[in-house]
Amino acid sequence: MIHFEHPNILWLLLLIPAFVGLWIWLQYRNRKRLEQFADRSMFGRLIPDASRWRPAAKFGLIMLAAAFLILAVANPQEGSKMVKGERMGSDIAICLDISNSMMAEDIQPNRLERSKRAVNNLLNELGSDRISLIVFAGSSYIQMPLTSDYSAVKLFLDQIDCNLISVQGTAIGDAIEKGMETFGYGDEDREWVKNKGRAIIVISDGENFEDDAEAAARKAASEDIVVCTMGMGLTEGTPIPEYRNGQRVGYKKDSQGNTVTTHLDEATLTAIAHAGKGIYVRATNINSGIQEIVRLIEGLEKDHYGEAMFSEYESRYQYPLVAALLCLLAELLIFERRNKKFNLDKILKESK
Repeated sequence: MIHFEHPNILWLLLLIPAFVGLWIWLQYRNRKRLEQFADRSMFGRLIPDASRWRPAAKFGLIMLAAAFLILAVANPQEGSKMVKGERMGSDIAICLDISNSMMAEDIQPNRLERSKRAVNNLLNELGSDRISLIVFAGSSYIQMPLTSDYSAVKLFLDQIDCNLISVQGTAIGDAIEKGMETFGYGDEDREWVKNKGRAIIVISDGENFEDDAEAAARKAASEDIVVCTMGMGLTEGTPIPEYRNGQRVGYKKDSQGNTVTTHLDEATLTAIAHAGKGIYVRATNINSGIQEIVRLIEGLEKDHYGEAMFSEYESRYQYPLVAALLCLLAELLIFERRNKKFNLDKILKESK
């Protein structure tokens, strides 16, 4: 079974038909220009050395070489054998804010969707780490227990929206405690053992109204669990949209009829991360800050999760690379004009 190490590179193959179409159009335009100066039947006398197939052959070889080079860069790989290896990783709890303020659109498309994309990107960067997923608003619950099945986590992640929890608010402290529970903290049937291979990542706009999140972060840090925070939104105030049947019907208003605004509370999120001995990163429309979180996770202690079978792949980029070089060599050996000394048509006629 052949697969590619960098499959996104293959999108470049779509440029080749575009270049072919452009080349055909340029040839057609040049031929029309020649017809303005002479009749088509006179081309053979005016340009006796011109060849119709040589330029096409040269261009075709160049395009073929480009296609092979793209395949080589994408690095085709073949699974040659299965090998047994150790699964080592850390335990990560992701706490995702789904309060109504996360529907604010100060970062696109909105805070919640941007948060879900950040979690997806994080999963793509991780290796053998185990992940749990907690959602919270005025209360929190464990949506996904600790697992190494990233596809299942992504499936549950897709289903998240602000309607999952009816109790509104932002209880970050409760979410942190739920994250600790996914690691086994407080489980009477399991002996709790501290290790420095656990982390909780809180993704929120930081408007915490329900509990003492800093105290919860300090408690986690005392159990060697690092608490990191990721801020979603802008510090300037922005209204909270309201939807009915999937359509926006206006913006949230208070009891006085004033439009409610929400803003990113960086001070709170920074204080939580400091109390949890972790880091605070801020997401923007350009950068989610995931790489800083990934580097922290990579520095955590790794635990042994048992053995697993892995496919060992061998790269086969050499074959398309050699094919590309041969195409380029053949292109160099073909001249644009007919060779007067070596004319294949003339040789064939003389041999009859």
